[in-house]
Amino acid sequence: MASFPPSLSPLLFLTIVLVAMISISLALTTSSQTPDDHHDQLMKAGIKISLNNIDSYGRFTEFERLHRAMNRGSSRLQKFSEMVTSKNPNITSTVHPGNNEFLMSLSIGTPPKPYYAVMDTGSDLIWIQCKPCPQCFPPQPTPPYNPQNSSSFSTLSCTSTLCKALEGSCDNGCLIFYYYFGSSSLIQGSLDAETFTFDKVSVPNIGFGCMEGVVAGNQLNQPVGVVGLGRGPLSLVSQLAEPKFSYCLTSINGTKPSTLLMGSQASVNFSSGAVKTTPLIQNPVIPTFYYISLQGITVGSVKLAINETTFALNANGTGGVIIDSGTSMTYLVESAFTLVKNEFISQLKLPVVQNSNSTGPDLCFKMPSGASSVQVPSLVFHFKDADLDLPRENYMVADSRTGVICLAMGISSSDISIIGNIQQQNLLVVYDLQKETLSFMPTECDKF
Repeated sequence: MASFPPSLSPLLFLTIVLVAMISISLALTTSSQTPDDHHDQLMKAGIKISLNNIDSYGRFTEFERLHRAMNRGSSRLQKFSEMVTSKNPNITSTVHPGNNEFLMSLSIGTPPKPYYAVMDTGSDLIWIQCKPCPQCFPPQPTPPYNPQNSSSFSTLSCTSTLCKALEGSCDNGCLIFYYYFGSSSLIQGSLDAETFTFDKVSVPNIGFGCMEGVVAGNQLNQPVGVVGLGRGPLSLVSQLAEPKFSYCLTSINGTKPSTLLMGSQASVNFSSGAVKTTPLIQNPVIPTFYYISLQGITVGSVKLAINETTFALNANGTGGVIIDSGTSMTYLVESAFTLVKNEFISQLKLPVVQNSNSTGPDLCFKMPSGASSVQVPSLVFHFKDADLDLPRENYMVADSRTGVICLAMGISSSDISIIGNIQQQNLLVVYDLQKETLSFMPTECDKF
């Protein structure tokens, strides 16, 4: 029979032993934690990342920002269509559009080094400029990433899951030829793995494109680096295995940063009556893009006579409506845009201004003399199960210096329509890939 120290009662002795056993168990649990366990704990706390509009650093008016954004995105819609209609659908695994709209800060490697990259829901690949680069891009805010300075860098084998998803050539490593639509340039590099740090969350073994330079076309003259948030296996969303993310984009003329949320923070208060939710649709031909069902449009009190097949996603992967963070304004197929345009002309009853700029807005009006603003009809997008009544600033942009007001929408050059980021201003937009839904909630994003 056990004997207790003379100075301790049996109850106190057992208490001390129990506390010691718990302490040892906690110590063993902590010491046996893997990096993935640590990552999972951090992701439960969520990630909140600031996003800066590329033009927020310049002294541009709202109207000038609109024109600059449209110039950057002039080829994006066409390339979206080319990706769908390509005779070789596999090319979509390595060919992605990229434009500079919202920049996010992140860190790469061990020790972590800061970089900037574009947030893009219209592409999958994560990529950054790397050394050695015999054909380096023009000077950037940060120097190229150097794998030799990081202890966590590793190459991916040809048999790795991500390399197979790339469907590119592979010998001693995964070779990438990446056509960057933002500058019509072909850049090359390799698919490797590294630790990425977002906010305070460090995630090991993220597959990314280590780009070494331009091999054809124009030199890039824009901030270099993209974080793809598309639906494909190479995107950040897929690699983190986080089924939900959201963003809140500040107004085009604002100076406050926008916000990207991942993990537990990417939520919305569904008890609020202001939340609108519509199903996400998958396109088997192009799995990257986020398609939604747009069923109609109302201008003022007039619901437009748009054919029910106008916005349909066809069985061969053509058509449909994409929601995209990297395209500035909304583009509608011509038949639908013509109805929208004619209804605004009918209801506004203002002189129409002919646009001499091929990349500018397709519909502008001359405001009355001395007026700084005019009353405009409302605009409602009717998605399946969700009517989105857009704030005025999400579809009309005025230039007080010239007395012109323009509809921030345009004609699609293909059979694909796109809901752009101007129409998403001051909305919390939640992508839930587990439920396959997209939700909107009006939010003051500069106070988010």
